[in-house]
Amino acid sequence: MTKVLDLLDIQGNVIRAYGRFKFPVARYIFLHVREGEGAKARAFVAAVTQKVTTSVNWGEGPDPVEKPTATVNIAFSYQGLKRLQLPRASLIGFPMEFVMGMKQRKDILGDDGPSDPEHWDPIWKNEKDIHLFISLNGQTPAYLEECWQWLQEQVAQTGDAVVLLKGHRGDDGADDLPYQDVHVLFENGEPVSKEHFGYTDGIGDPVFEGLPGEAERVIGRGKQTEKGGWAPLATGEFILGHPDEAKEYPKAPAPLLLSRNGTFMVYRKLHENVGTFNAFLEREGSNFPGGKELLAAKFVGRWRDNGAPLVSAPDAESKKTWDHRFARVDEKERDKMLSGFTYNNDMSGAKCPFSAHMRRINPRGSLEFAKGAFDTPGALANRRRVMRRGLPYGEVKDPARDDGNHGIIIMMLNADISRQFEFVQQQWINYGNDFRAANDKEIILGNHGTEYPSKAVIQVHPDSDQPPHFVRNIPRLVETRGGEYFFIPSMTALRMIARGIVDPT
Repeated sequence: MTKVLDLLDIQGNVIRAYGRFKFPVARYIFLHVREGEGAKARAFVAAVTQKVTTSVNWGEGPDPVEKPTATVNIAFSYQGLKRLQLPRASLIGFPMEFVMGMKQRKDILGDDGPSDPEHWDPIWKNEKDIHLFISLNGQTPAYLEECWQWLQEQVAQTGDAVVLLKGHRGDDGADDLPYQDVHVLFENGEPVSKEHFGYTDGIGDPVFEGLPGEAERVIGRGKQTEKGGWAPLATGEFILGHPDEAKEYPKAPAPLLLSRNGTFMVYRKLHENVGTFNAFLEREGSNFPGGKELLAAKFVGRWRDNGAPLVSAPDAESKKTWDHRFARVDEKERDKMLSGFTYNNDMSGAKCPFSAHMRRINPRGSLEFAKGAFDTPGALANRRRVMRRGLPYGEVKDPARDDGNHGIIIMMLNADISRQFEFVQQQWINYGNDFRAANDKEIILGNHGTEYPSKAVIQVHPDSDQPPHFVRNIPRLVETRGGEYFFIPSMTALRMIARGIVDPT
């Protein structure tokens, strides 16, 4: 039986990555609820809820839903739910990592050195101040500005019960901006799905049961089956109130209507050290067989220009063949070429290294070194998947420098922050034991330090007479500049919160 989700009850940013639906600009806003102003804050939530974008399909069915010019979505920190006066019996049902918040989990996440919270944007200095998160995505800058003006009016109507928080860093040293501005990047005047290091991004978002869209998208994005095919992941890996891969319901607060069809969001502002990355790639690429662009592909697992996976195009010659075919097939076949692969024929890491970003984030069964070790291929990875949302921010004005205002806002959605996001961040990005890579970190996101310099091994085939290539003294390429854990409620839960009728008994 095909699972059917209530798309009218699920917020739209849970199901859709808006950037891929032609919403190229966005603003992320954080708000504070003053002590004792729960009633006025709930009235504000009620006003915002009336405009919240759901996951319902646009332009389909007998009574088609028009695509909005701008989207609105809302989420809450644990401290925010307290200020909105949720019953204690509901609050104690939230998982501990959500209650603690991201800053208190810095040792688990590896947010040290330049990524330590003491270096974050001013808005994050007191994490208990941040109570509400609102995202506005626009089809055009004008539509986004119109939605922003509407939101400011809603805040003003609360008196001073709800406060718009400033403290985002911007260009030219500004650090008191009222929102985080994000947008897609452009090349030759055209929007591209890339980030500031030049990699094609946003390709392999998970597919789970009940997700709308074409069935073919499950190839490479779902879970591997025993017969070599692909099936959707369990809904409960990403949305609360549904069974997960263990056929259990993920931990969630009571009552069921508060948690069902909601999820947890991990918000992280990541500054990209573009100057350091370019210098590091030039230094190491000059000595790497195959050159700089192949080495850049080895860092991530995909070629920078179009996202071709290394397992399908492991060198320049095979890349030409791949590109030739990619240019001549339809969109569905292109999608399959980008995502429809495994590491079954690359268990040595000779094509895609074990320290590559893509392999660390989603090992696709390659952690099971003995064939048939588990009943289900990918059993060790299926419970670690996360959905990715967000967009780049800023512009690279000088590619030789790090100190500009440029990076990416990444929002990861999952039903269990500890089991999914935190595990991947700690065990797969900042450690390499599961990949038989000892303490080698993931190259791009690893918390590389100077006291104990990082290295990574670029593997070669066991039968090759060439030695493996060692990438030495890896610098910190990405720095955390802020973040928090949020709860994205369903539309039902939003209305309950707004009316103050959450009843866990």
